[in-house]
Amino acid sequence: MPQNLAEIGIIGLGTMGSNFARNLATKGIVTAVYNRTTEVTEEFIAEHGTENLIGTKDLQEFVQSIKIPRKIIIIVKAGPPVDAVLESLTPLLDPNDIVLDFGNTHFSDTERREQKLKKKSIHFWGCGISGGEKGALHGPSLMPGGPKESWPEIQPILEAAAAKDFSGTPCVTYLGPGAAGNYVKMVHNGIEYGIMQMLAEAYDMMKTLLDMPAQNISQVFRQFDRGKLNGYLLDLASTVTAQKDDLGDGYLIDKIMDKAAQKGTGSWTSVDALQKGIALPTITEAVTSRIISSFKERRKDLAKEYQPQPIRDNLDTDRFIDLLDDALYVGIICAFAQGLELIQATSDENGWDTNLAEVTRIWQGGCIIRMILLEKIQKAYKESGQSHIHLLEMPSIVAEIKGNIASLKEVVEIAAKNEVAIPALSSALNYFYAMTQKRGNANFIQALRDGFGAHTFERIDREGIFHAHWKS
Repeated sequence: MPQNLAEIGIIGLGTMGSNFARNLATKGIVTAVYNRTTEVTEEFIAEHGTENLIGTKDLQEFVQSIKIPRKIIIIVKAGPPVDAVLESLTPLLDPNDIVLDFGNTHFSDTERREQKLKKKSIHFWGCGISGGEKGALHGPSLMPGGPKESWPEIQPILEAAAAKDFSGTPCVTYLGPGAAGNYVKMVHNGIEYGIMQMLAEAYDMMKTLLDMPAQNISQVFRQFDRGKLNGYLLDLASTVTAQKDDLGDGYLIDKIMDKAAQKGTGSWTSVDALQKGIALPTITEAVTSRIISSFKERRKDLAKEYQPQPIRDNLDTDRFIDLLDDALYVGIICAFAQGLELIQATSDENGWDTNLAEVTRIWQGGCIIRMILLEKIQKAYKESGQSHIHLLEMPSIVAEIKGNIASLKEVVEIAAKNEVAIPALSSALNYFYAMTQKRGNANFIQALRDGFGAHTFERIDREGIFHAHWKS
């Protein structure tokens, strides 16, 4: 038994768990670690030393090595593995101990686990973590949700480990009770899907319409990253398009199969939004695009059958790059608007009181979607002084949209004429048009619904609910 008890413990020494343990240890926080495979723990301690790290051989030793009230982070694969850990761990804990799940967990699982452990007076938290293995080691964005009474116990530790926002404040905040943290992380991932798809569409247009080699595309992304699109994914886009192929000639990006994988968090976001009646077209199109990409052989066969014949306009390269810069900007704003509206609606539904200004602040560092735009969005929320205002309603964002929307319109038009699929960017434009229409076309839908099913409708000229006897 170690003489100095740990401030916190970590279960699971995979890439994320081991890096986060090292992160805490380098901040002077004594951390106990446990892995189901003892050899993994021994190798970890042997490689990284015992300064502020306590290796343990079994769960009982692990629990006994942590100060009361114990604070324990679980970083294992989401789903049944988390339940298996909790089943073994819970009998060893005392009332008021705190358990945090750092996995990519569906929010419904967090709600179930919290209620179960609440009966034993154990505080269960779901904490989203973004930033990949480098973020876990050097400072991630952390999105915790759980019982507010135990927040003071874990706040200093999480703040020490987190990345910093643009003003130097830790990228972590209390997001609300229950599954608020996991939910915000889920939507974060949905927005990430949308941004990545729009960047992929920009890449495709530069390659297909401008016939630009990967190296030049990399330079364009680097140029974008120096301006209003500055952020991690733009920087990464420049990096991946500049990578030479180690196994052959040319650039690696040109050798990668055009089939995109997914782990489900994007579709979770879309499904939940559909169930709540919140429009997420750009995020949903990004999920759909990944699904379509998986049908590689079918796409090849259909290309032979239909033999697309695009116009291939003789585009001015410099002008089109400028258009693309502006179009991406508007598209990304729309993706954030959609995701943030979903968080607000779910917070209202569950009484979480999640602060969207704080959400956009903690996304400014450490996480995958960090970008300078988030500072403007955070400021817009703070200046509005309202908790229920749509991003597109905020004066500063209105100005940004008005200054760039014409470029998105032109890019969508060019892509359509030249038969380049840009579903996410197109959906962002249509989302903007639909959201800013004084009168849309749903009156026609309502007429049809009433015509075939007597579903009734409202009128614009008088109060009440009506049903018409439609004459054939």
